[in-house]
Amino acid sequence: MRSEHLKGLIAAPFTPMHKDSSLNTSLIPQYYEMLKANGVTGAFICGSTGEGVAMTMAEKKAVAKAWADATKADDDFKVMLFLGGTSIADCKELALHAKQSGLYAISFTAPFYFKPANAAMLAAACAEVAGAVPGMPFYYYHIPVLTGVNIAMYDLLEEIDGKIPNFAGIKYTHEDFMDFLSCMRFQNGKYDMLWGRDENMLSALVLGTKGAVGSTFNYAAPLYYNLIDAFNNNDLEKARTLQQQSIDMIRLLGKYGGIATGKAYMKLINMDCGEFRLPVKNMTTAEFELFKKDVAAIGFDRFASVGTAAHKA
Repeated sequence: MRSEHLKGLIAAPFTPMHKDSSLNTSLIPQYYEMLKANGVTGAFICGSTGEGVAMTMAEKKAVAKAWADATKADDDFKVMLFLGGTSIADCKELALHAKQSGLYAISFTAPFYFKPANAAMLAAACAEVAGAVPGMPFYYYHIPVLTGVNIAMYDLLEEIDGKIPNFAGIKYTHEDFMDFLSCMRFQNGKYDMLWGRDENMLSALVLGTKGAVGSTFNYAAPLYYNLIDAFNNNDLEKARTLQQQSIDMIRLLGKYGGIATGKAYMKLINMDCGEFRLPVKNMTTAEFELFKKDVAAIGFDRFASVGTAAHKA
């Protein structure tokens, strides 16, 4: 099986929550329409941005079903479900649900409590999960900053090649450009390598990436498509300027507490996804007012995603 190599921006959606932190799946159809209106080509659901590790099995199934229902008439919009990684049995159950719901692909990361000792053991875990849904594209999610498993992905590809027929590729959320390029060129580009660091997209474009998965694509997709166009037109100075705008935007994530700041950005495009669950820190009302001033200072309105009326910070 040689799966499709995905192109364009694939958003990592936030999971919409009510004020009491329960799921708000009713927002997902509108969410999909907003992403589609901004040229986003797919969704990587229940990942880090989507708080998958903070959700129950039943909740992840409900989110997967809501995205499947919202996108069922759109074969061009690819939805892949992040399964998790700690419990292999749970991952297999969720993979079967994803296939039955009609999602495009699944993704799995390294077990991060009992960690695999080497690439061979990680490959064995991948094979176990991928084998539950033969014929369905399976992506490994490489994010060592969160899993603590920093095995070279080139070594993983060597271990799995020819052994996992539905292994489609890797969502690569790391800064090892040497390893990333080697994976892109492995077996003449056999595997789909999706870039996962929005603040380093320009460097990945230089290496030849065609598809990327990112959280900031939810609320700033035009910025990245302009960056891609500038790179393709060999206007590198413009591309560097746009990448710096991305960096300035992402720096505010750190300033205001981390990943939950992304949901604050979503409020500025009138897509209120609620707050993050514990133990992630959310902004206070006072912090949000200061955040809006910082957002205005970087010119967010000039490159924010559209589809809902942008808030004028």
